[in-house]
Amino acid sequence: MRVSYHGHSVVQINSNGKIIFIDPFIRGNQLTDLKAEEVKPDVIILTHGHGDHVGDTVELAKKHDALVIANHELATYLSWQGVKTHAMHIGGAYQFDFGKVKLTQAFHGSSFIKDDKEEIIYCGMPAGILFTNEGKTIYHAGDTALFSDMKLIGERHPIDLAFLPIGDNFTMGPEDAAYAAKLLGAKTIVPIHFNTFPPIKQDPNQFIEMLDNKNGKVLLPGESIDL
Repeated sequence: MRVSYHGHSVVQINSNGKIIFIDPFIRGNQLTDLKAEEVKPDVIILTHGHGDHVGDTVELAKKHDALVIANHELATYLSWQGVKTHAMHIGGAYQFDFGKVKLTQAFHGSSFIKDDKEEIIYCGMPAGILFTNEGKTIYHAGDTALFSDMKLIGERHPIDLAFLPIGDNFTMGPEDAAYAAKLLGAKTIVPIHFNTFPPIKQDPNQFIEMLDNKNGKVLLPGESIDL
């Protein structure tokens, strides 16, 4: 299984011939190495409804007949846009033919803001993602604050690779993310959700130095890890 990072919170998983994208924010993502017209997902998994995470989901899903997995409210909203969806919710897991997906809690928001009028559309609870296939487990925390049940997540689901937001302001900052890494006990930690916008400017290498186990790795957009 090859796992690659593509700026902000975009993660790509190649497993058993399937291409799976988490939070494919491509257009408007100044840090990504991807071009939306060249991305061909089989599956898209979303952590929550904010634009910098849903990103290009509707266009990509329609173009490539990709399955979109999200919480019930967000999946329902996307299905109204003509997207093929599978709805889930916090704590629930489902065994797909490409791997097992489980949604975990996350402390954040989840909504669309309509550009044409002052309206916010509620998109259900934000989530983290546990993806398991080929005997390996990946945790994408989504946008979240630090919470103590990360210890429970790590104990219940031994994690090989964890993606944690470090940008602060909207999510955990480096100090809280380092403590989250300690709670999770993942083998490898990769920072995400930083430097895309001025309020979330951070030095990922300083974050790596904060980790007790020195088990972090900064991935530049386009770089990957083989599990």
